[in-house]
Amino acid sequence: MAEREKVTVRKIVNLKGKKPIVMITAYDYPTAKIVDEVGVDIILVGDSLSMTVLGNPSTLQVDMNDMLRHTAAVSRAQPKSLLVADMPFLSYEANVNEAVRNAGEFLRVGADAVKIEGGSEYTDVVKALTRAGIPVMGHVGLTPQKHKLLGGYRLMGKTAEEAKEIIEDAEAIAEAGAFSIVIEYTASEVAAEVTKRVKVPTICIGSGPFCDGQVLVIHDVLGLSDAPPPFAKKYVNLKDIIASAIKSYKDDVENNRFPQEEMYWHMKDGEYERLLNMLRGVTSPEP
Repeated sequence: MAEREKVTVRKIVNLKGKKPIVMITAYDYPTAKIVDEVGVDIILVGDSLSMTVLGNPSTLQVDMNDMLRHTAAVSRAQPKSLLVADMPFLSYEANVNEAVRNAGEFLRVGADAVKIEGGSEYTDVVKALTRAGIPVMGHVGLTPQKHKLLGGYRLMGKTAEEAKEIIEDAEAIAEAGAFSIVIEYTASEVAAEVTKRVKVPTICIGSGPFCDGQVLVIHDVLGLSDAPPPFAKKYVNLKDIIASAIKSYKDDVENNRFPQEEMYWHMKDGEYERLLNMLRGVTSPEP
Protein backbone atom coordinates (compact mmCIF):
# COMPACT_ATOMS: atom_id res chain seq x y z
CA MET A 1 0.00 0.00 0.00
CA ALA A 2 1.34 3.43 -0.95
CA GLU A 3 2.49 5.65 1.90
CA ARG A 4 0.00 8.33 2.83
CA GLU A 5 0.99 11.82 1.71
CA LYS A 6 1.23 14.69 4.16
CA VAL A 7 -1.98 16.71 4.39
CA THR A 8 -1.30 20.38 3.71
CA VAL A 9 -3.35 23.54 4.09
CA ARG A 10 -3.77 23.62 0.31
CA LYS A 11 -5.15 20.08 0.31
CA ILE A 12 -7.68 21.00 3.00
CA VAL A 13 -8.85 24.01 1.01
CA ASN A 14 -9.24 21.86 -2.09
CA LEU A 15 -11.47 19.39 -0.22
CA LYS A 16 -14.32 21.89 -0.01
CA GLY A 17 -17.33 20.40 -1.75
CA LYS A 18 -15.43 17.21 -2.65
CA LYS A 19 -15.07 15.14 0.54
CA PRO A 20 -16.20 15.63 4.13
CA ILE A 21 -13.22 16.75 6.23
CA VAL A 22 -12.52 14.70 9.35
CA MET A 23 -10.95 16.51 12.29
CA ILE A 24 -10.40 15.29 15.86
CA THR A 25 -8.39 16.42 18.87
CA ALA A 26 -5.28 14.75 20.26
CA TYR A 27 -3.08 15.96 23.06
CA ASP A 28 -0.21 13.48 23.34
CA TYR A 29 2.17 11.28 21.34
CA PRO A 30 0.44 7.86 21.60
CA THR A 31 -3.02 9.23 20.83
CA ALA A 32 -1.68 11.21 17.88
CA LYS A 33 -0.10 8.04 16.49
CA ILE A 34 -3.44 6.25 16.63
CA VAL A 35 -5.61 8.93 15.07
CA ASP A 36 -3.04 9.59 12.36
CA GLU A 37 -2.86 5.89 11.46
CA VAL A 38 -6.65 5.92 11.06
CA GLY A 39 -6.17 8.65 8.46
CA VAL A 40 -8.04 11.70 9.76
CA ASP A 41 -7.49 14.87 7.76
CA ILE A 42 -6.74 17.22 10.67
CA ILE A 43 -5.47 16.74 14.21
CA LEU A 44 -6.31 19.62 16.52
CA VAL A 45 -4.33 20.18 19.69
CA GLY A 46 -7.27 21.94 21.27
CA ASP A 47 -7.24 24.17 24.31
CA SER A 48 -9.97 21.76 25.43
CA LEU A 49 -7.02 19.89 26.97
CA SER A 50 -7.52 22.33 29.83
CA MET A 51 -10.58 20.30 30.88
CA THR A 52 -10.00 16.88 29.32
CA VAL A 53 -6.35 16.40 30.34
CA LEU A 54 -5.60 18.94 33.08
CA GLY A 55 -8.94 18.95 34.91
CA ASN A 56 -9.59 22.68 34.76
CA PRO A 57 -13.10 24.18 34.67
CA SER A 58 -12.68 25.90 31.28
CA THR A 59 -10.23 26.66 28.48
CA LEU A 60 -9.18 29.90 30.17
CA GLN A 61 -6.69 28.22 32.50
CA VAL A 62 -4.17 26.97 29.89
CA ASP A 63 -1.35 29.18 28.65
CA MET A 64 1.29 29.13 25.93
CA ASN A 65 3.54 26.76 27.88
CA ASP A 66 0.74 24.20 28.22
CA MET A 67 -0.25 24.41 24.58
CA LEU A 68 3.30 24.32 23.26
CA ARG A 69 4.18 21.30 25.41
CA HIS A 70 1.23 19.27 24.13
CA THR A 71 1.64 20.45 20.54
CA ALA A 72 5.28 19.33 20.61
CA ALA A 73 4.23 15.93 21.98
CA VAL A 74 1.72 15.44 19.16
CA SER A 75 4.25 16.65 16.60
CA ARG A 76 6.70 13.95 17.70
CA ALA A 77 4.28 11.41 16.25
CA GLN A 78 5.15 12.95 12.85
CA PRO A 79 1.53 12.88 11.70
CA LYS A 80 0.58 12.90 8.04
CA SER A 81 -2.61 14.65 9.15
CA LEU A 82 -2.54 18.45 9.18
CA LEU A 83 -1.55 19.50 12.70
CA VAL A 84 -3.40 22.56 14.00
CA ALA A 85 -2.78 24.11 17.43
CA ASP A 86 -5.22 26.26 19.37
CA MET A 87 -3.84 29.61 20.43
CA PRO A 88 -4.80 29.96 24.09
CA PHE A 89 -6.62 32.80 25.82
CA LEU A 90 -4.64 36.07 25.79
CA SER A 91 -2.02 34.81 23.35
CA TYR A 92 -3.34 36.82 20.38
CA GLU A 93 -5.85 39.38 21.69
CA ALA A 94 -3.54 42.06 23.09
CA ASN A 95 -1.75 43.13 19.90
CA VAL A 96 -0.76 41.88 16.48
CA ASN A 97 2.98 41.65 17.16
CA GLU A 98 2.46 39.43 20.18
CA ALA A 99 0.04 37.27 18.19
CA VAL A 100 2.61 36.74 15.44
CA ARG A 101 5.38 35.86 17.89
CA ASN A 102 3.18 33.42 19.79
CA ALA A 103 1.83 31.79 16.65
CA GLY A 104 5.35 31.38 15.35
CA GLU A 105 6.25 29.37 18.45
CA PHE A 106 3.65 26.78 17.51
CA LEU A 107 5.20 26.32 14.09
CA ARG A 108 8.61 26.01 15.74
CA VAL A 109 7.44 22.98 17.74
CA GLY A 110 5.83 21.30 14.74
CA ALA A 111 2.35 22.68 14.14
CA ASP A 112 1.25 23.22 10.55
CA ALA A 113 -1.26 25.94 11.44
CA VAL A 114 -2.90 27.72 14.36
CA LYS A 115 -6.52 28.33 15.28
CA ILE A 116 -7.90 31.52 16.81
CA GLU A 117 -11.38 32.30 18.09
CA GLY A 118 -13.33 35.34 16.97
CA GLY A 119 -14.56 37.20 13.94
CA SER A 120 -14.17 40.60 12.34
CA GLU A 121 -12.40 42.02 15.40
CA TYR A 122 -9.42 39.78 14.60
CA THR A 123 -9.05 40.29 10.86
CA ASP A 124 -5.88 42.27 11.49
CA VAL A 125 -4.44 39.29 13.39
CA VAL A 126 -5.38 36.86 10.61
CA LYS A 127 -3.79 39.12 8.00
CA ALA A 128 -0.60 39.55 10.02
CA LEU A 129 -0.25 35.83 10.66
CA THR A 130 -0.77 34.86 7.03
CA ARG A 131 1.63 37.62 5.97
CA ALA A 132 4.20 35.99 8.27
CA GLY A 133 3.59 32.62 6.61
CA ILE A 134 1.47 31.17 9.41
CA PRO A 135 -1.74 29.45 8.24
CA VAL A 136 -4.80 30.35 10.30
CA MET A 137 -7.97 28.39 11.02
CA GLY A 138 -10.82 30.61 12.18
CA HIS A 139 -13.48 29.85 14.78
CA VAL A 140 -16.92 31.47 14.97
CA GLY A 141 -20.26 30.84 16.67
CA LEU A 142 -19.72 29.73 20.23
CA THR A 143 -16.19 30.82 21.12
CA PRO A 144 -15.43 29.12 24.47
CA GLN A 145 -12.63 31.54 25.41
CA LYS A 146 -15.34 34.24 25.55
CA HIS A 147 -18.00 32.19 27.33
CA LYS A 148 -18.15 34.65 30.22
CA LEU A 149 -18.93 37.50 27.84
CA LEU A 150 -21.42 35.39 25.86
CA GLY A 151 -23.37 34.35 28.93
CA GLY A 152 -22.23 30.77 29.08
CA TYR A 153 -21.92 27.87 26.67
CA ARG A 154 -25.12 28.56 24.77
CA LEU A 155 -26.41 27.78 21.28
CA MET A 156 -25.52 30.66 19.00
CA GLY A 157 -27.41 32.08 16.01
CA LYS A 158 -30.94 31.45 17.19
CA THR A 159 -32.05 34.95 16.19
CA ALA A 160 -31.68 36.59 12.80
CA GLU A 161 -29.57 39.38 14.28
CA GLU A 162 -27.10 37.02 15.93
CA ALA A 163 -27.04 34.79 12.85
CA LYS A 164 -26.20 37.75 10.63
CA GLU A 165 -23.31 38.72 12.91
CA ILE A 166 -21.87 35.19 12.80
CA ILE A 167 -22.11 35.06 9.02
CA GLU A 168 -20.40 38.44 8.69
CA ASP A 169 -17.67 37.34 11.10
CA ALA A 170 -17.01 34.21 9.06
CA GLU A 171 -16.91 36.16 5.80
CA ALA A 172 -14.52 38.70 7.33
CA ILE A 173 -11.96 36.17 8.57
CA ALA A 174 -12.18 34.18 5.34
CA GLU A 175 -11.53 37.36 3.39
CA ALA A 176 -8.62 38.17 5.75
CA GLY A 177 -6.93 34.90 4.81
CA ALA A 178 -8.16 32.09 7.08
CA PHE A 179 -7.87 28.76 5.21
CA SER A 180 -10.82 27.18 7.06
CA ILE A 181 -13.37 28.02 9.73
CA VAL A 182 -14.70 26.05 12.69
CA ILE A 183 -18.35 26.77 13.48
CA GLU A 184 -19.21 25.73 17.04
CA TYR A 185 -22.63 25.17 18.65
CA THR A 186 -24.51 27.32 16.17
CA ALA A 187 -27.94 26.86 14.60
CA SER A 188 -27.59 24.55 11.60
CA GLU A 189 -29.21 27.04 9.19
CA VAL A 190 -26.50 29.56 10.04
CA ALA A 191 -23.71 27.02 9.53
CA ALA A 192 -25.23 26.08 6.17
CA GLU A 193 -25.39 29.73 5.13
CA VAL A 194 -21.77 30.33 6.12
CA THR A 195 -20.67 27.24 4.21
CA LYS A 196 -22.40 28.52 1.06
CA ARG A 197 -21.02 32.03 1.36
CA VAL A 198 -17.31 31.45 2.08
CA LYS A 199 -14.82 29.91 -0.33
CA VAL A 200 -12.87 28.08 2.40
CA PRO A 201 -13.95 24.87 4.12
CA THR A 202 -16.14 25.04 7.20
CA ILE A 203 -15.87 22.45 9.97
CA CYS A 204 -18.80 21.96 12.31
CA ILE A 205 -18.91 21.02 15.96
CA GLY A 206 -22.46 20.92 17.25
CA SER A 207 -23.66 22.96 14.27
CA GLY A 208 -25.32 20.36 12.07
CA PRO A 209 -24.48 18.37 8.94
CA PHE A 210 -24.19 21.16 6.41
CA CYS A 211 -20.52 22.11 6.87
CA ASP A 212 -17.60 20.82 4.81
CA GLY A 213 -16.39 18.73 7.74
CA GLN A 214 -16.82 17.76 11.37
CA VAL A 215 -14.66 17.89 14.51
CA LEU A 216 -15.07 16.28 17.93
CA VAL A 217 -13.02 16.12 21.12
CA ILE A 218 -11.44 12.67 21.33
CA HIS A 219 -12.38 12.22 24.99
CA ASP A 220 -16.04 12.63 24.01
CA VAL A 221 -15.68 10.09 21.19
CA LEU A 222 -14.02 7.55 23.52
CA GLY A 223 -16.39 7.98 26.44
CA LEU A 224 -13.78 9.49 28.76
CA SER A 225 -15.46 12.84 29.39
CA ASP A 226 -17.25 13.44 32.69
CA ALA A 227 -19.70 15.93 31.19
CA PRO A 228 -19.75 15.75 27.37
CA PRO A 229 -21.59 18.48 25.46
CA PRO A 230 -25.04 17.64 24.04
CA PHE A 231 -23.75 17.51 20.46
CA ALA A 232 -21.00 14.94 21.12
CA LYS A 233 -21.34 11.27 20.14
CA LYS A 234 -19.78 8.55 22.28
CA TYR A 235 -18.53 5.75 20.01
CA VAL A 236 -17.16 3.52 22.78
CA ASN A 237 -17.24 3.45 26.58
CA LEU A 238 -13.48 3.39 27.03
CA LYS A 239 -13.82 4.53 30.63
CA ASP A 240 -15.43 1.20 31.56
CA ILE A 241 -12.94 -0.78 29.46
CA ILE A 242 -9.99 0.89 31.20
CA ALA A 243 -11.56 0.44 34.63
CA SER A 244 -12.17 -3.25 33.92
CA ALA A 245 -8.54 -3.77 32.87
CA ILE A 246 -7.20 -2.04 35.98
CA LYS A 247 -9.56 -4.06 38.20
CA SER A 248 -8.25 -7.29 36.65
CA TYR A 249 -4.68 -6.15 37.32
CA LYS A 250 -5.56 -5.27 40.91
CA ASP A 251 -7.18 -8.67 41.45
CA ASP A 252 -4.17 -10.48 39.97
CA VAL A 253 -1.72 -8.65 42.24
CA GLU A 254 -3.82 -9.17 45.36
CA ASN A 255 -4.23 -12.87 44.58
CA ASN A 256 -0.59 -13.48 43.59
CA ARG A 257 -1.42 -14.19 39.94
CA PHE A 258 0.86 -11.42 38.62
CA PRO A 259 3.62 -11.57 37.60
CA GLN A 260 3.71 -15.05 36.07
CA GLU A 261 6.91 -17.07 35.74
CA GLU A 262 7.54 -15.94 32.17
CA MET A 263 7.45 -12.31 33.27
CA TYR A 264 10.52 -12.32 35.53
CA TRP A 265 14.08 -13.69 35.43
CA HIS A 266 16.65 -15.43 37.66
CA MET A 267 20.34 -15.08 38.42
CA LYS A 268 22.86 -17.34 36.73
CA ASP A 269 23.17 -20.87 38.15
CA GLY A 270 25.08 -20.88 41.43
CA GLU A 271 25.19 -17.08 41.73
CA TYR A 272 22.40 -16.84 44.27
CA GLU A 273 24.21 -19.28 46.56
CA ARG A 274 27.41 -17.24 46.18
CA LEU A 275 25.46 -14.10 47.02
CA LEU A 276 24.06 -15.65 50.18
CA ASN A 277 27.56 -16.66 51.24
CA MET A 278 28.85 -13.16 50.56
CA LEU A 279 26.05 -11.68 52.64
CA ARG A 280 26.92 -14.05 55.49
CA GLY A 281 30.58 -13.09 55.21
CA VAL A 282 31.67 -16.48 53.93
CA THR A 283 34.45 -16.33 51.37
CA SER A 284 33.70 -18.39 48.32
CA PRO A 285 36.43 -20.77 47.17
CA GLU A 286 38.42 -19.77 44.14
CA PRO A 287 36.85 -21.22 40.98
